[in-house]
Amino acid sequence: MLRFALLRTLSAIPTLLLVIVLAFLMVHAAPGGPFDDERVLPPENARNIAAAYHLDESLPRQFVRYLSGLVRGDLGPSYHYRDHSVSELIGAALPLSLRLGLLSIALAMVAGIGAGVLAALKNNTATDRLVTGVAMIGISVPVFVVAPLLVLVFAVQLGWLPASWSSGDAGWRLLLPVVALALPQIAYVTRLTRAGMIEALNSDFVRTARAQGLGLLSIVRFHALKAALLPVASYLGPAIAAVLTGAVVVETIFGIPGLGQLFVRGALNRDYTLVLGIVVFCAALIVLLNLLVDLLYGFLDPRIREP
Repeated sequence: MLRFALLRTLSAIPTLLLVIVLAFLMVHAAPGGPFDDERVLPPENARNIAAAYHLDESLPRQFVRYLSGLVRGDLGPSYHYRDHSVSELIGAALPLSLRLGLLSIALAMVAGIGAGVLAALKNNTATDRLVTGVAMIGISVPVFVVAPLLVLVFAVQLGWLPASWSSGDAGWRLLLPVVALALPQIAYVTRLTRAGMIEALNSDFVRTARAQGLGLLSIVRFHALKAALLPVASYLGPAIAAVLTGAVVVETIFGIPGLGQLFVRGALNRDYTLVLGIVVFCAALIVLLNLLVDLLYGFLDPRIREP
């Protein structure tokens, strides 16, 4: 297992480097500059600012300089928030985004696995068709549609929950964002769990357990569930990536001062280093979490472990 983890870690380095290169080129290919505004600066001031931030250098040299700082853990200064570095801005916004993402993933796993097991145990019944139909709707409707609908129903019309981060009781401000972010993932996890559970219940080892007189709940808990969770474990990596990307929309709609809203502001302000820093940080986080998912998959499926 250790060799497997080391190989996965080494194989992630080229992927992360490719993400950095593409993000660097795309950011610098955007029209305008980080210091462009309605008031045109005198040419001498513009040259001084460009020299201070090394923007007067060639693009390859800027990339080498950025990469050398990245290796040392320096994400560079923010062009828009002059008194803060990119690391400080990410560090301030990360706890809230991390809390939102972890709660969404936890809700998706609990609700999705529970609904998937129920649908599999009630296979080809009205309950199964209802669960799979709702799951299909959840997959089809994107987050930028779900979030405003939740605000319209539960905040505007019913008045039960706050519509934004700046309004309402602190204990309820994250409920609608977490639900909006988790609903599509609940749908995916439900369908994967249902398919895995149906396959596990029809397997030979479950038939043997039934022949030995074990009850249905014991079979599901101690035998079938672990095998049924293999597809869910494989989906955890894409689910985490979807939560990170969906958080940009959710945090913007609900006014949550997390990484998603910080990324949007950085893009609007042409803050190159801030946008690059968030992209690199999220890419590294996804690579790390995918590695943990692979290790979890190896724990659930002994066939891929090393002898």
